[in-house]
Amino acid sequence: MIVHAWPATSSLPAASGEGFTPPSPEEFYVPLVGDWFTRPMLLVLISVVLILAWLLWATRRVSVVPSKRQWILESVYDFVRNGVARDMIGTRDFKRFTPLLFSLFLFVLVNNWFGSLPFANFPPTARIGVVLPLVAIVYLAYHYAGIKKHGLGGYFSSMVPKGIPGFVVPVIFVVELMTFFITRPLTLTLRLFGNMMAGHILMGVFVLGGAYMLMSGKPVLMAGSIGAFGLGFGMQLLELLIQAIQAYVFVMLAASYLGASVADEH
Repeated sequence: MIVHAWPATSSLPAASGEGFTPPSPEEFYVPLVGDWFTRPMLLVLISVVLILAWLLWATRRVSVVPSKRQWILESVYDFVRNGVARDMIGTRDFKRFTPLLFSLFLFVLVNNWFGSLPFANFPPTARIGVVLPLVAIVYLAYHYAGIKKHGLGGYFSSMVPKGIPGFVVPVIFVVELMTFFITRPLTLTLRLFGNMMAGHILMGVFVLGGAYMLMSGKPVLMAGSIGAFGLGFGMQLLELLIQAIQAYVFVMLAASYLGASVADEH
């Protein structure tokens, strides 16, 4: 579960039967080296090493008849290539964006799953400082692709659909400008960060609540802790699925933004 990812200094009852005290915001900041190197930073580095090691291991002996490890890698790549990039961007432009989307999918998936893996028990994507650089990459990629395809003036003019009345054009342009430059990166950030943070907090509620009841010394509460831990375990299994879905949603939205930026029409 995620017990050691949550501080227990003041959240659990004392032997004298003191009440429950929730953890404060300061207790969530757990630096590992000084005040600059934190646990999420370590997990991000570990994720990069794990992904690189898996890719090298899976492609060590590539053959026409794939081994099981090669088949798994090809299946994941094919899922991103054909199930995301081709569908959302189109058959003409999807190939050049597939490596970016594949890398983002693996990175987000592994860091999401860290929230459910033993000894990690914390998803780095629950920190907005981890999600923002990923969104910045997508943000720069779809603006660059759109400007390269249409030119600077053509890119901005493509934000307004053709054939609409002239008096509506300024309103539509302002709305689309906000969508391209503000709404898209904001929603992409908050969707991943918010879901991962909410799931982690929910797991912490079950674990800390169960621990509080177990250590309360009251038979009724101690019996109730079984249900709390049981629900927490069930929610943890569900969270594994949610973490995978959020990785898929992130790259799917990224692909849709890239597809819209290089489309011939709005």
